[in-house]
Amino acid sequence: MTKRKILVVEDNEDNRRILLYRLRKIGDFDVISTANGLEALEAVQKDPPDLIFMDLKMPIMDGWEATRRIRELEQGREIPIIALTAQAMAGDEQRALAIGCSDYLSKPVVDPALVREKVEKFLGPQSPPSNA
Repeated sequence: MTKRKILVVEDNEDNRRILLYRLRKIGDFDVISTANGLEALEAVQKDPPDLIFMDLKMPIMDGWEATRRIRELEQGREIPIIALTAQAMAGDEQRALAIGCSDYLSKPVVDPALVREKVEKFLGPQSPPSNA
């Protein structure tokens, strides 16, 4: 069986490491990461992932614009995108869903159960990684 691919788009190295760690504890995924929306767009065009965790506030190209552009791509229309934001403002969740995000998660992502819940919502139940 082919590993499911998850793209983590996060400019903050600490937040990126935490999320990568959580994902590796949940299942045996092929996890790749980028530091901005432009890199994410290129990654989706090159080899579309099965799921994307998208930080909304980043330099170069933010997650709002990256999500809009990914949704314009043939290979990006159906990929679940989970918006990530630390400075959650009133209406941000609705705005993220309106631009094409599939779900929303506040940062920092400290609760492993929340990450598992989001992954299983879009990729189904996961077997624990063999090295857990």
